[in-house]
Amino acid sequence: MAAAYDDTDAFRGARFTGADLSGATFRDCDLRQVKIVDSWLVDVTVSGFLGNVVVNDVDVTAFVEAELDRRHPERVQLRQMRTAEDYRAMWDTLERLWSDTVARAERLPEPTRHERVDEEWSFVETLRHLVFATNAWISRTILDEPMPYHRLGLTQPSYPPADAAALGLDLAARPPFAEVLDVRADRMALVRHIVDGLTDAELERICTRTPAPGYPEEPRTVGRCLRVVMDEECEHRRYAVRDLAVLETR
Repeated sequence: MAAAYDDTDAFRGARFTGADLSGATFRDCDLRQVKIVDSWLVDVTVSGFLGNVVVNDVDVTAFVEAELDRRHPERVQLRQMRTAEDYRAMWDTLERLWSDTVARAERLPEPTRHERVDEEWSFVETLRHLVFATNAWISRTILDEPMPYHRLGLTQPSYPPADAAALGLDLAARPPFAEVLDVRADRMALVRHIVDGLTDAELERICTRTPAPGYPEEPRTVGRCLRVVMDEECEHRRYAVRDLAVLETR
């Protein structure tokens, strides 16, 4: 079994010369200012936040962002949100996109909906994470509910499991697709209720409660919280349709 290095800074500033890193996986890592020179990058896959990424002296950051925007124009709509009406229109778009995406998942066998592609979250796990995101950023932060978390919510991998358990989350649960879909529909309806009553003034209201224990203690506006949720919706749908395309061929 290959060695595993979790939550370590042992390699910060390290130099690897003539090293064989083929087949290595870097997940949720800080790779800022990494320099790769005279190395073989063949069959390499990179995903994450990109900024000033230079490949063979060419900054490819803008190209990657433009291609993602072409494939997923909802990303552009998200960035252009300013008014309450913009937020409502964005949620309209997300509801439509997710309706189509869920319909694709419904045509798959139940076990396939729980299947991971390249160690990424399954479709059911993706929906569970979005339940948590809505609970955290909408119910807790915007609506100021102290413990709004549903037990089927799924935190980001970096969130300590013990802290998740303290919130009442059952990370080890293996619920059926239909049960998760019901919880997810309830959370989406909550966001719809909020954006339907949203005003430009409400966007600027300051929320004082953090999304969950362990998050930075800082003021957040309603607009910022809604934007976080909608960004999660956009990006996780992008991952979901990528993996559905693989699952549909199996």
